[in-house]
Amino acid sequence: MNNYANTIAAISTPPGKGGVAIIRISGSDALDIASKVFRPASKKDFCDAVPRMQIRGDIYYGSDMIDDGMATYFKAPNSYTGEDTVEIACHGGALVTRTVLEATLAFGAVVAEPGEFTRRAFINGKISLTEAEAIGNLLEAESREQIKLSAGKSRELLASKVAEIRADLTSVLSSIYARIDYPDEDLGDFTDEETVQILSGVRAKIETLIATYQTGKAINEGIKTVICGKPNVGKSSIYNLLLGRDAAIVTDVEGTTRDVLSEKIPLGRVMLNLSDTAGVRSNTKDVIEKIGIDRSYEKIADSELILAVFDLSREFDAADGELIEKIRKSSSAKIALLNKADLEAKFPEDKLDKVFDLTLKISAEKGETDAIAALTEAVDSTFTDEKISVGNEAIIASARQNAELARAKTLLDSAIEAYELGISTDAASSDVELALGAIAELDGKAVSEEVVADIFSKFCVGK
Repeated sequence: MNNYANTIAAISTPPGKGGVAIIRISGSDALDIASKVFRPASKKDFCDAVPRMQIRGDIYYGSDMIDDGMATYFKAPNSYTGEDTVEIACHGGALVTRTVLEATLAFGAVVAEPGEFTRRAFINGKISLTEAEAIGNLLEAESREQIKLSAGKSRELLASKVAEIRADLTSVLSSIYARIDYPDEDLGDFTDEETVQILSGVRAKIETLIATYQTGKAINEGIKTVICGKPNVGKSSIYNLLLGRDAAIVTDVEGTTRDVLSEKIPLGRVMLNLSDTAGVRSNTKDVIEKIGIDRSYEKIADSELILAVFDLSREFDAADGELIEKIRKSSSAKIALLNKADLEAKFPEDKLDKVFDLTLKISAEKGETDAIAALTEAVDSTFTDEKISVGNEAIIASARQNAELARAKTLLDSAIEAYELGISTDAASSDVELALGAIAELDGKAVSEEVVADIFSKFCVGK
């Protein structure tokens, strides 16, 4: 467990050369340590710095001047962590940045653990656990929708909605306890009917949040996307094209791809969890290739978006028909990619009617820029704002959040049923109390150290 009595320091900007680097110090001794490292150009002691005012000066390691730069003091509790915090800005060379950090350590700071600044913000009540998770997701964001999901407005909407649910449950529970403890008194703010009505309203709010999970998961983790097709129709070429590098081997030999290759890529405003699969055909006698084909069909069944590749320059055959029938059974979004559009067309496009949401002609080799632009537009139009977009609503994006909300809903189902069946108020109060506990786990008001440690372990040092 962390020792929050320590004053911590870390480089908060990415490693390597840059215009400016930031060294962040946080804790009760932050101002004292900074004053031993940073000397204002005004000759005043940095201990007398006006909070939130950026000051020009020189940076020292002992008696040696390291650099000149700027420093800003944030007085507790009006800082990111809620503690006294100082940010020193120096030139962005790797060695000079590291030396400034070492200077702060020489005067008593300790190196911050990954995510420790944000963890202290959570511990000090500056942010909720859901807001901390959103910050972590923002650091990992690779698509515009991920940024919108994790940024201020969406983050605040979720925190506000969870706080609203917690307040409703707290109010109801205090009323229930008053009636249990003093049955002969006219105490408690709500009758049984009013209690059921409020609990039903809270349950509806929770159900609304749970309903957003698939959208949040798709935005955060990527849309499960499979590229499939017969051998040598250009699947791996399209896969490499989307990745921007040669991740899959491309040859003229059929059956080159024998296993599933998977990567996450941003495409337009969304993230694709993209898998390239073995070419499907029914007449192979190669045991290893057959295993790869079976995995291809498993990926098709498990996908949320199918990019089925057909060779426009070839005639339709039984293998094409078999693949189309497999895809027809899927409830996923489906886009047919007619590759090799630069060659003479022989493939009958009417065979794709009523199976695919969109049909797109591309040439993976001849028109790379055009192909990516066309694919981006096709995916954006398939996953419309209604299906995968961040609007003016709270959205949950983690399995942990979804699990706690589902637990709270189940407990409220039980509490409401107890009231409706006339079962003892004690039984209902226990379920409401446990539901409130689930919400407290959700936003971090009462959460285990293991859960907190797991969330912040995914952050970078300096955040």
